[in-house]
Amino acid sequence: MLLLDTTLVGEDSPVPVAPNFDAPVLILAVGNLLMGDEGVGVHTLRALEHEPLVPGARLLDGGVAGVNLLEDIQRARAVIMIDATRDGSPAGTVKLLRPKTVGAIPQGLSAHDFGLKDLFAAAALLGAMPDVHLFTISVVEVKPMCIELSPPVASAIPEVLHAVRALAARLAAEN
Repeated sequence: MLLLDTTLVGEDSPVPVAPNFDAPVLILAVGNLLMGDEGVGVHTLRALEHEPLVPGARLLDGGVAGVNLLEDIQRARAVIMIDATRDGSPAGTVKLLRPKTVGAIPQGLSAHDFGLKDLFAAAALLGAMPDVHLFTISVVEVKPMCIELSPPVASAIPEVLHAVRALAARLAAEN
Protein backbone atom coordinates (compact mmCIF):
# COMPACT_ATOMS: atom_id res chain seq x y z
CA MET A 1 0.00 0.00 0.00
CA LEU A 2 1.38 3.37 -0.93
CA LEU A 3 1.16 5.92 1.83
CA LEU A 4 1.25 9.10 -0.26
CA ASP A 5 0.59 11.32 2.73
CA THR A 6 3.86 10.27 4.37
CA THR A 7 6.20 10.21 1.38
CA LEU A 8 8.62 13.10 1.63
CA VAL A 9 9.88 15.11 -1.35
CA GLY A 10 12.84 13.31 -2.89
CA GLU A 11 12.09 10.06 -1.03
CA ASP A 12 11.72 6.77 -2.90
CA SER A 13 8.14 5.54 -3.07
CA PRO A 14 7.14 1.90 -2.95
CA VAL A 15 5.05 0.38 -5.71
CA PRO A 16 1.39 1.14 -4.92
CA VAL A 17 -0.84 -1.75 -3.90
CA ALA A 18 -4.59 -1.39 -3.42
CA PRO A 19 -5.42 -1.71 0.29
CA ASN A 20 -7.52 -4.67 1.40
CA PHE A 21 -9.93 -3.02 3.83
CA ASP A 22 -11.36 -6.42 4.76
CA ALA A 23 -7.98 -7.90 5.72
CA PRO A 24 -8.24 -9.71 9.06
CA VAL A 25 -4.90 -8.30 10.25
CA LEU A 26 -4.19 -4.59 10.54
CA ILE A 27 -0.58 -3.51 10.93
CA LEU A 28 -0.90 -0.08 12.51
CA ALA A 29 2.01 2.26 13.14
CA VAL A 30 1.63 5.29 15.35
CA GLY A 31 3.98 8.12 16.13
CA ASN A 32 5.04 11.56 15.03
CA LEU A 33 7.62 11.71 12.23
CA LEU A 34 8.60 15.23 13.28
CA MET A 35 9.74 14.15 16.76
CA GLY A 36 12.83 12.03 16.01
CA ASP A 37 12.73 8.62 17.69
CA GLU A 38 9.04 9.09 18.58
CA GLY A 39 8.28 8.40 14.90
CA VAL A 40 9.94 4.97 14.84
CA GLY A 41 6.60 3.21 14.32
CA VAL A 42 5.94 5.13 11.11
CA HIS A 43 9.55 4.65 9.95
CA THR A 44 9.08 0.91 10.47
CA LEU A 45 5.85 0.93 8.48
CA ARG A 46 7.63 2.70 5.63
CA ALA A 47 10.23 -0.07 5.62
CA LEU A 48 7.39 -2.66 5.56
CA GLU A 49 6.00 -0.97 2.45
CA HIS A 50 9.14 -2.05 0.58
CA GLU A 51 8.69 -5.71 1.58
CA PRO A 52 6.31 -8.18 -0.09
CA LEU A 53 2.83 -7.68 1.36
CA VAL A 54 1.71 -10.36 3.80
CA PRO A 55 -1.52 -11.87 2.42
CA GLY A 56 -4.42 -11.04 4.73
CA ALA A 57 -2.69 -8.00 6.26
CA ARG A 58 -3.15 -4.30 5.66
CA LEU A 59 -0.69 -1.52 6.50
CA LEU A 60 -1.90 1.73 8.03
CA ASP A 61 0.03 4.82 9.07
CA GLY A 62 -1.96 6.00 12.07
CA GLY A 63 0.42 8.88 12.80
CA VAL A 64 -1.19 10.70 15.71
CA ALA A 65 -4.77 10.20 14.46
CA GLY A 66 -6.12 8.55 17.63
CA VAL A 67 -9.91 8.17 17.64
CA ASN A 68 -10.07 8.70 13.86
CA LEU A 69 -8.74 5.13 13.54
CA LEU A 70 -11.78 3.54 15.21
CA GLU A 71 -13.37 2.23 12.01
CA ASP A 72 -10.09 0.62 10.95
CA ILE A 73 -9.69 -1.00 14.39
CA GLN A 74 -13.27 -2.32 14.32
CA ARG A 75 -12.77 -4.00 10.93
CA ALA A 76 -9.71 -6.00 12.01
CA ARG A 77 -9.70 -9.33 13.82
CA ALA A 78 -6.15 -8.67 14.99
CA VAL A 79 -4.14 -5.46 15.25
CA ILE A 80 -0.36 -5.39 15.25
CA MET A 81 0.68 -1.97 16.52
CA ILE A 82 4.16 -0.48 16.33
CA ASP A 83 5.01 2.45 18.61
CA ALA A 84 7.79 4.13 20.54
CA THR A 85 7.87 3.94 24.32
CA ARG A 86 9.85 5.55 27.10
CA ASP A 87 9.94 2.59 29.46
CA GLY A 88 13.40 3.03 30.98
CA SER A 89 14.96 0.37 28.77
CA PRO A 90 17.98 1.17 26.58
CA ALA A 91 17.16 2.90 23.28
CA GLY A 92 16.31 0.37 20.60
CA THR A 93 14.97 -2.31 22.95
CA VAL A 94 12.10 -4.16 21.26
CA LYS A 95 9.24 -5.72 23.23
CA LEU A 96 6.04 -7.46 22.22
CA LEU A 97 3.13 -6.79 24.57
CA ARG A 98 -0.23 -8.54 24.49
CA PRO A 99 -2.61 -6.20 26.35
CA LYS A 100 -5.78 -8.15 27.11
CA THR A 101 -7.65 -5.12 28.42
CA VAL A 102 -7.75 -1.44 27.52
CA GLY A 103 -6.16 -0.61 30.88
CA ALA A 104 -3.14 -2.75 30.00
CA ILE A 105 -2.32 -0.66 26.91
CA PRO A 106 0.69 1.49 27.85
CA GLN A 107 0.70 5.24 27.42
CA GLY A 108 2.30 6.59 24.25
CA LEU A 109 4.68 9.53 24.03
CA SER A 110 2.98 12.38 22.19
CA ALA A 111 -0.33 13.66 20.88
CA HIS A 112 -1.59 10.09 20.50
CA ASP A 113 -1.46 9.57 24.30
CA PHE A 114 -5.10 10.58 24.52
CA GLY A 115 -6.26 8.73 21.44
CA LEU A 116 -4.94 5.19 21.75
CA LYS A 117 -6.54 4.18 25.03
CA ASP A 118 -9.75 5.96 24.05
CA LEU A 119 -9.66 4.28 20.65
CA PHE A 120 -9.47 0.76 22.09
CA ALA A 121 -11.95 1.62 24.85
CA ALA A 122 -14.45 2.71 22.21
CA ALA A 123 -13.83 -0.47 20.19
CA ALA A 124 -14.37 -2.58 23.33
CA LEU A 125 -17.59 -0.72 24.18
CA LEU A 126 -18.85 -1.34 20.64
CA GLY A 127 -18.06 -5.04 20.98
CA ALA A 128 -15.27 -4.88 18.40
CA MET A 129 -12.11 -5.18 20.48
CA PRO A 130 -9.53 -6.92 18.27
CA ASP A 131 -6.72 -9.16 19.42
CA VAL A 132 -3.94 -6.59 20.11
CA HIS A 133 -0.23 -7.22 19.64
CA LEU A 134 1.90 -4.17 20.49
CA PHE A 135 5.52 -3.92 19.41
CA THR A 136 7.28 -1.19 21.36
CA ILE A 137 10.68 0.25 20.58
CA SER A 138 12.31 1.97 23.55
CA VAL A 139 13.44 5.54 23.07
CA VAL A 140 15.36 7.75 25.42
CA GLU A 141 15.23 11.16 23.77
CA VAL A 142 12.58 12.85 21.64
CA LYS A 143 13.82 15.66 19.39
CA PRO A 144 11.19 18.11 18.12
CA MET A 145 11.42 19.05 14.45
CA CYS A 146 13.74 16.13 13.66
CA ILE A 147 12.89 13.39 11.15
CA GLU A 148 15.96 11.20 11.73
CA LEU A 149 16.12 8.29 14.14
CA SER A 150 19.00 7.82 16.55
CA PRO A 151 21.34 4.93 15.60
CA PRO A 152 20.16 2.55 18.37
CA VAL A 153 16.49 3.10 17.52
CA ALA A 154 17.07 2.81 13.76
CA SER A 155 18.97 -0.43 14.29
CA ALA A 156 15.86 -1.98 15.90
CA ILE A 157 13.80 -1.67 12.71
CA PRO A 158 15.04 -4.89 10.99
CA GLU A 159 14.17 -6.95 14.10
CA VAL A 160 10.69 -5.41 14.24
CA LEU A 161 10.17 -5.91 10.48
CA HIS A 162 10.96 -9.62 10.75
CA ALA A 163 8.81 -10.11 13.86
CA VAL A 164 5.82 -8.15 12.49
CA ARG A 165 5.87 -10.02 9.17
CA ALA A 166 6.06 -13.42 10.90
CA LEU A 167 3.28 -12.54 13.34
CA ALA A 168 1.05 -11.10 10.59
CA ALA A 169 1.48 -14.24 8.48
CA ARG A 170 0.61 -16.46 11.46
CA LEU A 171 -2.44 -14.39 12.44
CA ALA A 172 -3.72 -14.16 8.84
CA ALA A 173 -3.38 -17.95 8.46
CA GLU A 174 -5.51 -18.46 11.60
CA ASN A 175 -8.42 -16.64 9.95
